[in-house]
Amino acid sequence: MLKVENINTYYGSSHILHGVSLEVHPGEVVVLFGRNGVGKTTTLKSIMGIQPPKNGRIIYKGEDITGRAPYLNVRKGLAIIPEDRRIIPNLTVEENLQLGILHKKKQLNVSEQFDMVFDYFPKLKLRVKQLGGSLSGGEQQMLTIARGLISNPELMMIDEPTEGLAPLIVEEIAEILRRLQRHGATILLVEQNYDLTISLSENLRAYVLEKGQVKLSGTPAELRACQDEVEQCLGVKL
Repeated sequence: MLKVENINTYYGSSHILHGVSLEVHPGEVVVLFGRNGVGKTTTLKSIMGIQPPKNGRIIYKGEDITGRAPYLNVRKGLAIIPEDRRIIPNLTVEENLQLGILHKKKQLNVSEQFDMVFDYFPKLKLRVKQLGGSLSGGEQQMLTIARGLISNPELMMIDEPTEGLAPLIVEEIAEILRRLQRHGATILLVEQNYDLTISLSENLRAYVLEKGQVKLSGTPAELRACQDEVEQCLGVKL
């Protein structure tokens, strides 16, 4: 579904990604691990067209989308759920969700999409007329994921969905991700919680980034076989 080939991405003169390559196949959860500042978020932004790479290629469903405008990538089935959430605080839950479906209103049954989202996120249904800014941090994160999901994307790119959340909410978000994957979603995920993330799916692969490069990759079993190297890259004891 997605192939990233040797991309190099810069912010001004700062060289962030150094020849990053990865693949995502339909129905997979693919995780990007690494310390802060190694280029995980930049990888998602490069794919989406928010921060296009200077060179290399990004192939999505057989088409070269390198540098294509984000709104065109959204129309083709890509969705990005940002780390900083970016909900509109003075709009209701319902209105925030409507923003996620504006570009596809003619293609989708809006009522069915809302029902689907509320099936995954029943707490949001209870707060459908509540302003986004009045939600708890966990509920705002749910709204952010739901806003990306409501457009029925083919590939969801999710950036740090459990960052800063209480343990009970972290597990709730993780269970939603497991359920999405069981129902056939394809997910490219950036996450710091290694143990929790490795348990998300049997159909999971991971890439470990260090200093803007892919240092390790493989299935959970393959990463466990080189745990010392993984710990060295992540800077934590697993």
